[in-house]
Amino acid sequence: MAFMEKPPAGKVLLDDTVPLTAAIEASQSLQSHTEYIIRVQRGISVENSWQIVRRYSDFDLLNNSLQIAGLSLPLPPKKLIGNMDREFIAERQKGLQNYLNVITTNHILSNCELVKKFLDPNNYSANYTEIALQHVSMFFRSEPKWEVVEPLKDIGWRIRKKYFLMKIKNQPKERLVLSWADLGPDKYLSDKDFQCLIKLLPSCLHPYIYRVTFATANESSALLIRVFNEKGTLKDLIYKAKPKDPFLKKYCSPKKVQGLELQQIKTYGRQVLEVLKFLHDKGFPYGHLHASNVMLDGDTCRLLDLENSLLGLPSFYRSYFSQFRKINTLESVDVHCFGHLLYEMTYGRPPDSVPVDSFPPAPSMAVVAVLESTLSCEACKNGMPTVSRLLQMPLFSDVLLTTSEKPQFKIPTKLKEALRIAKECIEKRLIEEQKQIHQHRRLTRAQSHHGSEEERKKRKILARKKSKRSAVENSEEHSAKYSNSNNSAGSGASSPLTSPSSPTPPSTAEHAPY
Repeated sequence: MAFMEKPPAGKVLLDDTVPLTAAIEASQSLQSHTEYIIRVQRGISVENSWQIVRRYSDFDLLNNSLQIAGLSLPLPPKKLIGNMDREFIAERQKGLQNYLNVITTNHILSNCELVKKFLDPNNYSANYTEIALQHVSMFFRSEPKWEVVEPLKDIGWRIRKKYFLMKIKNQPKERLVLSWADLGPDKYLSDKDFQCLIKLLPSCLHPYIYRVTFATANESSALLIRVFNEKGTLKDLIYKAKPKDPFLKKYCSPKKVQGLELQQIKTYGRQVLEVLKFLHDKGFPYGHLHASNVMLDGDTCRLLDLENSLLGLPSFYRSYFSQFRKINTLESVDVHCFGHLLYEMTYGRPPDSVPVDSFPPAPSMAVVAVLESTLSCEACKNGMPTVSRLLQMPLFSDVLLTTSEKPQFKIPTKLKEALRIAKECIEKRLIEEQKQIHQHRRLTRAQSHHGSEEERKKRKILARKKSKRSAVENSEEHSAKYSNSNNSAGSGASSPLTSPSSPTPPSTAEHAPY
């Protein structure tokens, strides 16, 4: 198969979910414009940073591209006269910094290709749609029965995953969707095991897993075909969105925020938990639960994108759970992500921040109980419940599932062992990242505390006291020397204070209670 040909070498397996931060360090005025020198940093390491130079026109171009998101972004307005004044440049720099802060802290915007290319052009300069088309074209050389209808541009959030609407030539009315994705930083399977497992996915039958029609892979990517669902995903239902629209347009700024009915929350939640338990029992790592990965088929939820963990792709919510050291297994990751999903089903939008201090009124206290067990400060600090524990909670325990389809997913023993090792490696990388973030946070807090105004005052007061004490001690020492000198001159000899035969009484302080 042509698709199995070896891909171009030299791919960089970046974790695209690691946050980028940007700080404007300086500005420089040229003949007719001003350039802003920006320090961009990936993650917590200062060493992993670089400088970029951007003009106001670059910001304006980015902002125009982001208008599809429907957000009101705080880009400072244009000014044609007086735009080279020093005071104006300083004020505009503050405004541009605020703009950068907004787009880098918005979970959806910060992960989109437009923002990544603006901040990190060296690592995001490739045309990912063109790369995907090359791989898909190679596939069609040996599989002529498939035909591309149109590219589904930017319908997903991943930069390195692309989608195409398909049809079978002798069945022109049936629509399918092809997804292509390259490898991520958590790909720990050998090439042979990886390709075998990808090809196993069409054999996976479960009432709550969306069926894979066809799947294949090479050393650097995977290609899967599924039936196209006109109704879309659970997220499309919540946001009243059209499945073919770009991700930014669909989900960044919902026009109407409204949660689902209680019975829908209970039923969909139970179905998702059932399939998570099935995968965990099979030893199959998932770790990619969110509302866009849950397909709706009538009143039934079906999980999508089982291939993501095999490809080693990072999770949509990784920047959230990487902050909490107790969320360090793929099962606990799935449970935490289920909390995000339940919150979105309940309130019609994602939480503003995690952990969640308090929850708005919900259709039932049973909903709040599950949310508290997965998203609260206490849960994030102490750890997640198991999937089995969630299934036993009142919200889901009385839900009756009517499906008669028997789950099937036979994984050979050798591949199960390969999955187990890969899962341990994924968890090990997560634990190491969490450890580094925790250490960085402690160091930052210590430095902030040490550099605070209150601490500086305390240090000044202590320094003065120490200086006074030192001056008093020096004065006393000098007086004692002067007194001893006079005594020596008067008597000619000094007599001991105690005689050797008189033992010193034991100190009672040693035995005093603390």
